Amino acid sequence: MGGVLAGFRKNRTKIWVGAVTLLLVFYLVVSFQRSVLLLTDSNPAAVAIGAAYLVLPVIGAWALVRELMFGARTEQMAKVLEAEGGLPVDELPRTPAGRIVRSAADAEFEKYRAEAEAAPEDWRSWFRLSCAYDAAGDRKRARASMRDAVKLFRGNVPAQP
Repeated sequence: MGGVLAGFRKNRTKIWVGAVTLLLVFYLVVSFQRSVLLLTDSNPAAVAIGAAYLVLPVIGAWALVRELMFGARTEQMAKVLEAEGGLPVDELPRTPAGRIVRSAADAEFEKYRAEAEAAPEDWRSWFRLSCAYDAAGDRKRARASMRDAVKLFRGNVPAQP
């Protein structure tokens, strides 16, 4: 029982991603089915709605694949950094509620911003900058920095045989 619980704790995020992915796939399948039903109707308005409704599963599937690939690449980069000993260490002070103290995160952020400015072609610096943005509470810039890191990482990964 302890092994199962430890495995759950270790893979909690992956389990939730899997559950949400399954729910989204179910929704996409039902949406597709409903759009096909509307497309086969004799009423022109129903056919038009069915055609418009068909767009939702296509966009949803595209977004799902894009986000899963982003997560997989981010995890791959984190494993490389961990093996190199280059992952940022989370030693920031926290409030009693467990939130990172904003002023400490902002001070730590400057270190990673300077690193990214000094090495703009190094995906590692952008990965660490993304972590610093996240710690400082700026999720939008964290994601943008991680996307930059992914682009640079993909350009530096040797081709697979």
